[in-house]
Amino acid sequence: MKTLFDEIDDKEKDKILKVLETKPIIFSKNEIISNNEVNYNIGIILKGEANVEKYDYDGNRSILEKLSDNSLFGKYFYQFGKDISIVTTMECEVLLLDYDSIINKVKNKVFLSNFFNLLSKKIIDENIRLEILSKRTIKDKLLSYFLILSKDKPKQIFTLPFTYTDLADYLFVDRSAMMREIKKLKNSGIIKTKGKLIKLIN
Repeated sequence: MKTLFDEIDDKEKDKILKVLETKPIIFSKNEIISNNEVNYNIGIILKGEANVEKYDYDGNRSILEKLSDNSLFGKYFYQFGKDISIVTTMECEVLLLDYDSIINKVKNKVFLSNFFNLLSKKIIDENIRLEILSKRTIKDKLLSYFLILSKDKPKQIFTLPFTYTDLADYLFVDRSAMMREIKKLKNSGIIKTKGKLIKLIN
């Protein structure tokens, strides 16, 4: 997959960053990526991982999205407020950008092509997530998600990008109920698990 600065040398990269009046920022693990750093509506994870988290009135957490290398996020995609935040799950290198500045100021066609490729991937990923959440049962949500993770993986073996607690928050389900369904899937011979390593058998 192409990155934002794929096929762009360091000199041209520095020129683009200067035009956009931004530079990469390092955030520590478990730190909130704050929009107070700079006026931006799009962010990109250059390196690392983070979660888009939302809390309801009772303090229950939901994970709206898992962000990793080359993931886009920001006010351009969802309305930030006290209930939504970006929380790093490891040290992250992040670039905060303004969409209008990208469109109106950047003349580098390779950069623009890379950016719109990432934007297209973002839209596809959002549609996939909606498909997962549209499933009516916990079992169907799990299998739908496992099928996506196992795609193109040798022998359909993959590693969960979440802890099981985070997975339950990502699927909007009760953790205990989810673990019971995973146990049923194992007993039925549909999956095998070893920690976060999962093999989809049938």
